Amino acid sequence: MEQSTRRSEPPSDPVSRRGLLRAATASAAAVGTIGLVGAPAASASAGTSHGGGRRRVPVDRISIQLYTLRDQLAADLPGTLTALRRIGYRRVEHAGFVGRTAAQFRAALDEAGLRATSGHTGIPQPFDADAWERALADANTVGSRKIVHPWFGLDAAGQPIRDPQVYRALARDLNRAGRMAERAGLEFGYHNHQLEFVPLTDGRTGFEILTGETDHRLVHFELDLFWAWRGARDPVDLIRAHRGRIKQVHVKDMDTNASFADLGDGLIDFGRIFAHEREAGIEEYIVERDDAGTPPRAPADALETARVGFDYLASLRY
Repeated sequence: MEQSTRRSEPPSDPVSRRGLLRAATASAAAVGTIGLVGAPAASASAGTSHGGGRRRVPVDRISIQLYTLRDQLAADLPGTLTALRRIGYRRVEHAGFVGRTAAQFRAALDEAGLRATSGHTGIPQPFDADAWERALADANTVGSRKIVHPWFGLDAAGQPIRDPQVYRALARDLNRAGRMAERAGLEFGYHNHQLEFVPLTDGRTGFEILTGETDHRLVHFELDLFWAWRGARDPVDLIRAHRGRIKQVHVKDMDTNASFADLGDGLIDFGRIFAHEREAGIEEYIVERDDAGTPPRAPADALETARVGFDYLASLRY
C-alpha cells in the first residue's frame, strides 16, 4: 500500500507502520518480551498439527490484511486482488487505497470478487470530526462493515508512552470516533501492538486503560495475536478478561527469534486461542505478516504467505 494524500484520509494513514515497526521492534526490549513464548506457546506443535478437534475456522470469515501485500499491490493492484480470490479469500481488510480513491478501490475489489469488510484508518490526532466523517464516508463507499484504528503507543522521541493521561485522552477520542462510526452504520475497533502492554507510571498498562475507559457498545478490539505475545500477554487471558469485545483477530505467527513467520511455521498455538472464539466474540480471522514482501523476501513472496495463511486456517481443527 502507499500513503494517500487525499483530504478524506486522516494523516495517521497506517502505511506509516513501516517506520513504526522498526521503532516497535527496537522498543520490545523495554517490554521484556523476547522470552515470552513460555508455557502456553510451548504446545504450539500441537496447535499447528491440524489434528484432534471438530471445530474449524469458517472459510467465509477468513480475511487478509492487505498491508501484508503492500508492495505487490502497488505494482499490480488488479492482478494481486485476483490472485487472492483464486487462493480462496472472499474478504480482505484494507490499509489505505493504494493511491486510488475509495470508489476506484471498491471497483477493483468488485472486479476481483472480493469485499473489504474491514479497514485500517487512524482517527485524527488531535481529533477532527470533519476528517473522521470523511473517513467514515470512504469506509461506506468501499463497503466495509468495520473500521479500525491501527496503532498507538510511541511518543515524539520514538519511545513507549508511559503517561496514563495520554491513554485516557485516546480512550475519549476512541469513544467519540466509535459514536460517529455507529451513526454511519459502521463498527469501530482498535488494533494493538506490544506497546499497549508497556507498564505506565501508575502501574497500569495502556491496554487496561483503553479496555476500561472505552464504551463496549462503541469500541471493540482487533487483537493482534503476535503483538500480544510480544507484549508478554497470553491472548487467552486477554479474551477471558474482555469477553465479547474481541471481534477480530490478526493471525500472525512468531518464529524462535520473536520475529514474523508464515502461519504454521512458528510457535503460536492458534488452535488453543481459537477454542475461546465464542467467549471472545470473534467474527473475522485476518491473516497478516508484516514483512511478507520486504527484503530479503521479494514482493511476490507475499502471495505465498497469503496462500499458506489461508490454507492453514482453512485446515486447522481444534
